[in-house]
Amino acid sequence: MTVARAAGTTAATLVDALVPRVHGRNAVRIRDILLIVGGAALTAAGAQISFTIGENPVPYTLQTAAVLLTGTALGAGRGFAAMALYLAVGALGMPVFSAGTSGLGAEGGGLTPTIGYLIAFAVAAALCGRLAQRQWDRTRTGAALLMVLGTFVIYLIGVPFLAALTDLSFSDAIYWGAIVFIPWDLAKVLLATFAFPFAWRLAGARTSE
Repeated sequence: MTVARAAGTTAATLVDALVPRVHGRNAVRIRDILLIVGGAALTAAGAQISFTIGENPVPYTLQTAAVLLTGTALGAGRGFAAMALYLAVGALGMPVFSAGTSGLGAEGGGLTPTIGYLIAFAVAAALCGRLAQRQWDRTRTGAALLMVLGTFVIYLIGVPFLAALTDLSFSDAIYWGAIVFIPWDLAKVLLATFAFPFAWRLAGARTSE
């Protein structure tokens, strides 16, 4: 039995295939809330693995990996909600952003230069979730493209904000806000290329038992 037949016809996303289903409207809502909170918590945990290089204001973290994983595993709606919750909690002062920071303000006043990336997380999670619901994450090629597109969306939204809120020129913002992170992000893409299809194979075997 193939993965598509084993899991694809009954599970829209990976988490639906791996996490036990519940019955009843309230039970389903509680399950969704727990998954959303879990996605936000995973992103917060990934953000704490953080380091910067030189004078680059944008840190290297596992945050984006957690964002794309959450969106892909939970689907568009729950993935978006998880990132919206993450952003809201951080904006209200909980230390969930990179290196335990919080809030949307910069030290010298105004908005933090990374706010564009934070906003982009919700968009990227929703995009990855939608593509996952169309079964892109069940093949190596699809999983790789899904991760590349999600990463590109984060760059696309994050870089203009970085340029607008710092003294960087737009070309410098592209370099410091995107290009220097490409090797780091390609490593995440490579990992996801094998991890997601493998997880679906496990889900298919589990469904077949």
